[in-house]
Amino acid sequence: MKQTVYTASPESQQIHVWRLNPEGSLTLVQVVDVPGQVQPMVISPDKRFLYVGVRPEFRVLAYRIAPEDGALTYTAEAALPGSPTHISTDLEGRFIFSGSYNAGCVSVTCLNDGIPGESVDMVDGLEGCHSANISPDNKTLWVPALKQDRICLFTLGDDGKLAAQNPAEVTTVEGAGPRHMVFHPNQKFAYVVNELNGSVDVWALSDAHGNIECIQTLDMMPADFTDTRWAADIHITPDGRHLYACDRTSSLITIFSVSEDGSVLAVEGFQPTETQPRGFNIDHTGKYLIAAGQKSHHIALYEIQGEQGLLEEKGRYAVGQGPMWVVVNAQ
Repeated sequence: MKQTVYTASPESQQIHVWRLNPEGSLTLVQVVDVPGQVQPMVISPDKRFLYVGVRPEFRVLAYRIAPEDGALTYTAEAALPGSPTHISTDLEGRFIFSGSYNAGCVSVTCLNDGIPGESVDMVDGLEGCHSANISPDNKTLWVPALKQDRICLFTLGDDGKLAAQNPAEVTTVEGAGPRHMVFHPNQKFAYVVNELNGSVDVWALSDAHGNIECIQTLDMMPADFTDTRWAADIHITPDGRHLYACDRTSSLITIFSVSEDGSVLAVEGFQPTETQPRGFNIDHTGKYLIAAGQKSHHIALYEIQGEQGLLEEKGRYAVGQGPMWVVVNAQ
């Protein structure tokens, strides 16, 4: 398996392309100058394209990925209705979803053979919209609205239209600030990191009556932490055994173990990392984690080890200015 790591640095308007070597090191392949402040990124399901959101002219750019070395070639772009805070795709590669924190909206852009085209839908009134996450069955879009302490649920139509489900939302505790989320590989549970109170919620996707229920909330910060909580990102290993979340104030990555059925989390430890870790990701083998320090202008590569999933640093690398997004492609 060949793996490529992409890091987005909006302050220097660059994407760094790295080869992830099997022994746990990175080799720089390419530095791409981007026409705008590049922030969120996602790889197409067929692994042919990297999509990136840019500002201040709100657009999604498509870069074709070279199968030989993962290098990028600019291919196309499409306008977005709001500043892109998070972008993702459906599992079939038919649509791009863009969540906009500042505009309080989520939009749907059509993909034609991987090329972004027209916007086919937009839903506003989502204050602090921070991500858009398609369910494992490719039918329900989960959209956290951070400022409203709710996650809105939409059915994705074949035409890309979003229809509010019944119930149309689930809610967190007041002041939690739901931000990013991931799904367990068994498709039965979702995990949401809450930015403002530094917690992680476990959501059962369907009980015996088809209802969504929050079944656990776990503090992700050390017991002696008294500063402002500022959680950012969350990811799970491909085998579903280990979950990680990061906090920017403390510059820590919290390490969770996940029960065999996915229903219960336990804190295993805390890993100091790059200053203000805005984003990180896990490789497709579940062996490595790459974290970006928005204030250190470096990324750090860790090996995931043992039953607890603790992290051992393997190296750190200078990237562009203000790195804040990491994605990993496998070919």
